[in-house]
Amino acid sequence: MLSLESVLGLARPLWSQSTPPATPQVEPLKPGTPLGVSFLNVGRESGLNVKTIFGGEHENKYLLETTGCGVAFYDYDNDGWLDIFLVNGTRLEGFPSGQEPISRLFKNNRDGGTFTDVTLKAGVAHSGWGQGVCVGDYDNDGYDDLFVTYFGKNVLYHNNGDGTFTEIAAKAGVATNGKRWNTGCAFFDYDRDGRLDLFVANYIDMDLATAPVPESGPCLYKGVMVACGPPGLNAGKNILFHNNGDGTFTDVSESAGIFSANGTYGLGVLTADLDNDGWPDIYVADDSTASALYQNKKNGKFVDIALEAGCALSPDGKPQAGMGISAADYDLDGNLDLVKTNFAGDTPSLYHNLGGASFEDTTFIAGLGLYTKYLGWGCGFFDFDNDGWPDILICNGHVYPEVEQLKTEAGYAQRKLLYRNLRNGRFEDVSMMAGPGMSDPIAARGCAFGDFDNDGDLDMVVNPVNDYPQLLRCDSKTGNNWIKVRTIGTKSNRSGIGARLKCVTRLPGEAKPHSQIDEVRSGGGYFSQNDLRVHFGLAKAEKVEVLEIRWPSGQVDTLKDVKPNQVVYVKEGEGIVRTMQFPAAKSPAK
Repeated sequence: MLSLESVLGLARPLWSQSTPPATPQVEPLKPGTPLGVSFLNVGRESGLNVKTIFGGEHENKYLLETTGCGVAFYDYDNDGWLDIFLVNGTRLEGFPSGQEPISRLFKNNRDGGTFTDVTLKAGVAHSGWGQGVCVGDYDNDGYDDLFVTYFGKNVLYHNNGDGTFTEIAAKAGVATNGKRWNTGCAFFDYDRDGRLDLFVANYIDMDLATAPVPESGPCLYKGVMVACGPPGLNAGKNILFHNNGDGTFTDVSESAGIFSANGTYGLGVLTADLDNDGWPDIYVADDSTASALYQNKKNGKFVDIALEAGCALSPDGKPQAGMGISAADYDLDGNLDLVKTNFAGDTPSLYHNLGGASFEDTTFIAGLGLYTKYLGWGCGFFDFDNDGWPDILICNGHVYPEVEQLKTEAGYAQRKLLYRNLRNGRFEDVSMMAGPGMSDPIAARGCAFGDFDNDGDLDMVVNPVNDYPQLLRCDSKTGNNWIKVRTIGTKSNRSGIGARLKCVTRLPGEAKPHSQIDEVRSGGGYFSQNDLRVHFGLAKAEKVEVLEIRWPSGQVDTLKDVKPNQVVYVKEGEGIVRTMQFPAAKSPAK
């Protein structure tokens, strides 16, 4: 255990927060400016009418009952419309045979608003303590596959390309031994050999037969007995699986340096090139300890540099209880920044990337330090008004249902926090201006971002505990333009995961070209999967002057004068091979 003095010596000093990050020469957005956007929960009427079950509704015996599940926006049938996969859980007492909760796959009916449950037909019904989900085409056959983590054995669904899946986790070598508490996950090509590898975070080595119960401590939260942990429980070890290219994976965690990292109690996982060297790194949001940043050493090995990089701890050098993690270049300086959700009594963390994987904590000067009463889970940078500047969403909900006994807490179900980018390194809380989808409380866990109705703005799907999923439709009147990019790798992995995209436009009122970056990413947030199509808001720009894609193989494709308000499919080395314009013609469901 590091002493506080040694931790503070490694943490970035508080004075580094004195100056906000530099931004392009642009007039800042005035706080209070009307949004032109509202969010409405249309989950039940859209067909997401199956309740997510996870642990006891009013009290929990074990920490296992608290973490909840992720969710994926996932175009499993390649029809250009986002489908939804909702991970589900269970309860300690179990269920009668045939009545167990199962994870669900909902097919988009391509009518702009409804879904059909195709779980049984697709062959993805599975019960247990579901946790995270991530997507990627691990065998490069043109259809993205689906990986789901569990407390116990993981599940890997091979996409057969005909609307059905085959579960092959044990055959592929990624099921684990059934004793792990697997959490966040991500496919990524860490050695850039053209095949997707797999990273799986682990939380606690828990055996329910010997795990402590609330009375044993007693384990208390503000005087109320609650589930014990994670402090005092054995931390799990994260896993790195290398893709062998024959449909199987090899556990290379020890040889790759994953086991020697400082991080423990792993939850949310993010893979991103955080030092701009062309190789993907791994960030893990850790609970109750320093978070981990595994820097890719380009030789098959990783080293945890989070402490010296300045993104492991709070501004005053204290460990936090991290949950979700997301990345974007919020100030358009060419570096990917980080936002992390934390436990109640703390703020979220906003880490500004100074370049070379060196970060400063800008939580307070950026305006994200307003609240300590909320407990954050799912999160993400996303441009909700398509103005070309990434905004932030944080989904909240307490971990202990027992807090309903307390009058001092924000409640078990909590509202979301929506922060609008003011284009000067700061954010404005606009949660109460953004409609009931933001203000209505729910015990949220996983959250995914994507445009399910293909109308050009980004929607969200939220997976709560012991409640119905939310589908938050974004209704926008901004009239701003946008573009989406679907990557198709050839030398690189077929999904294009890890590709770095740069979108350059000229916006009215900006003295310099408006340059945004993002990456194609598997996993992220809290246990969830966003749309693999990369979305850029373009404001009033009438074209994308330059769209540059740096593929994991090293290939760089440059496209010029691309029309807005469409999806472009870009094939490595060939350029645009297909487009989808919107509003799209309505197609009948198959």
